[in-house]
Amino acid sequence: MDGNGRWARRRGLPRTDGHTAGEETLATIVRAAAERNVGWLTVFGFSTENWVRPRTEVRHILSLHKKLFGRITELNDKNASIRWIGRPFDEPGALTPVFIQKAIKKAIADTAGNSGLVVTVAFDYGSRAELVRASQIALRSAEAITPDLLSANMYDPSVPPVDVVVRTSGEARISNFLLWQIAGAKVYFTERTWPDFNASELDAAIALVNSNI
Repeated sequence: MDGNGRWARRRGLPRTDGHTAGEETLATIVRAAAERNVGWLTVFGFSTENWVRPRTEVRHILSLHKKLFGRITELNDKNASIRWIGRPFDEPGALTPVFIQKAIKKAIADTAGNSGLVVTVAFDYGSRAELVRASQIALRSAEAITPDLLSANMYDPSVPPVDVVVRTSGEARISNFLLWQIAGAKVYFTERTWPDFNASELDAAIALVNSNI
């Protein structure tokens, strides 16, 4: 979900306003995805590298994530459930604040009965860290290391292989996100910053899944 800062800068606004606009866009896209019967929507909310951003910006992003995980009524109305992937709270190096941990756990519990769209938020997440952890767990087992064994030890093994990766704001690269799960995925590139992303762009990304491009 790139481009929040650029969106704000082009309008002469503080970066925090861009993140606020981006959070609202995410709510819009979750609604659109649910209406289109999308099965899984996984979003890169906050990476393991984002902690080095200015403290005021990090605090603002954290407050937005608390709000995001608090949208229980809206998620239930759309029959959508919420999941989380990231460094486990009790493992060394994890930095997720307690108040975000509580919000995540409550959101997961309060939407667990829903059977529609699964919204997975990656928070304090880095794909390299995920892969290293899965490899370490696999090495401790008595089994030979196989792709299936590594898949079983990802943060959330139920996350299916990705059909399409959306890359906003003119970024033509793959970041440290779901590196294992996106093998073979289509990639949808758009010049729009994330706050300007809309349902029409979502439709274009979904259309790539069944295209021959």
